[in-house]
Amino acid sequence: MTTNERYARMYEHREADRIPVIDGPWPETIDRWVREGMPSRDHVAYFGLEKTVGIRADFSPRYESKILKETDTDKIYTTGWGATQRSFKRAASTPEFLGFTIIDRESWAGAKARMVPSKDRVDWKLLQDNYGNWKKEGYWISAYGFFGFDVTHSWVTGTERLLMALLEDPEWCYDIFNTCLDMNIAMFDMVWDAGYHFDELHWCDDMGYKGKQFFSLSVYRELVKPVHKRAIEWAHTKGVKTRLHSCGNIGVFIPELIEIGLDALNPLEVKSGMDPLAIKKQYGGDLVLHGGVNAVLYDDAEAIVEEIKRVVPEMKRGGGYIFSSDHSVPDSVSLENFRQIIEAAKKYGTY
Repeated sequence: MTTNERYARMYEHREADRIPVIDGPWPETIDRWVREGMPSRDHVAYFGLEKTVGIRADFSPRYESKILKETDTDKIYTTGWGATQRSFKRAASTPEFLGFTIIDRESWAGAKARMVPSKDRVDWKLLQDNYGNWKKEGYWISAYGFFGFDVTHSWVTGTERLLMALLEDPEWCYDIFNTCLDMNIAMFDMVWDAGYHFDELHWCDDMGYKGKQFFSLSVYRELVKPVHKRAIEWAHTKGVKTRLHSCGNIGVFIPELIEIGLDALNPLEVKSGMDPLAIKKQYGGDLVLHGGVNAVLYDDAEAIVEEIKRVVPEMKRGGGYIFSSDHSVPDSVSLENFRQIIEAAKKYGTY
């Protein structure tokens, strides 16, 4: 079966030849695997993982992106969202956020005025050169969205500022969330109308951390849920699926997400307190579950293979499951360890 056929079966809650098997190594992890004998940086081809691809667009206010300072160990730069960031060159980590342009209603008004949909926000050449092959080879094609709480606090305004604003100025937050979604819809409508169709809308909205969510259920219902609902409804009018990546313990939000029609949830982060087997038992008929394999164990081949043997046979029952770690693959994982992980995932994920 092709990747597209496997994914389609999972979204139909039907069994396939096996579950889809994917994972996301950090660039530094890829560096290690190349040093250890992987012939190229294409880990998908090397390990026979699923063929997936994302269609992206620039939704930002298009502030100037430039490098401010660069050393052997790090780089400080500005982004199209007006953030100043530091990225570390030899460490698998997210960027450090040093400053933001969008800090209040006035600065947001200036940014919002710059967020005008236009054709030059899409890499049309990439689509023209590759879309036919993606379809021919049975890729699963996602539209990568950028809206909601997580991307706003991390990439746009800063975490503390947004968390306080959720309570002190909720209308401002709601305007940011919806304006970003408006940009997503306008740009992906443009892509779709040009004949480049996708299979799902996929977006990241991390709403939790260890043991808890970032905000209350009432805040979710008031400010975030309506945005998620509108995105899901838009996708469903096109006949495509929806998949949310939300790190942390968001168990309290799962019934809300099912209510508004979400199709798939990732990553089921074990270390935050999410129990993939319990979630499968309670919600597996309503959601495709993606992830739920403890990345903390990935550098211990014996332990992670035992975990896969414990988790995957139950998660795969009746379809509706996509294998991956519960977040990403750190650079502590050797090439040989990852080989054993993928072999076990395919073995115990076969129907």
